[in-house]
Amino acid sequence: MAKAIGLGGIFFKSRDPAALAAWYAQYLGLPVEEWGGARFVEDAKHPGYLLWSPFAADTSYFAPSTQPYMINFRVDDLDALLAQLRASGIEVDERVEESEYGRFGWLMDPDGTRIELWQPPAA
Repeated sequence: MAKAIGLGGIFFKSRDPAALAAWYAQYLGLPVEEWGGARFVEDAKHPGYLLWSPFAADTSYFAPSTQPYMINFRVDDLDALLAQLRASGIEVDERVEESEYGRFGWLMDPDGTRIELWQPPAA
């Protein structure tokens, strides 16, 4: 049987795609290309994996966002990135969660989407 072998991208609507892409490039370091999106190539030097995970319709995990989705980015240094974001005036959730899966932090983008930052555990 033919099957899906991984996620090919995250696609969503925005009121101002160019401004949102510029925000992600400036504050999260996404390598936004001329066509307006970012391409990530797997790098064996950085541990991690990609998840696909439906949540219950009444989940509060995406709050305070009212969007029906959340975006998770792997990061190389959660503490440094959270400090950079705060220094730039971006409201960042004060809570940092640590578990066997790694460390997690959260913020909201200009469109009101909850962003989860994930630093995987050391390999």
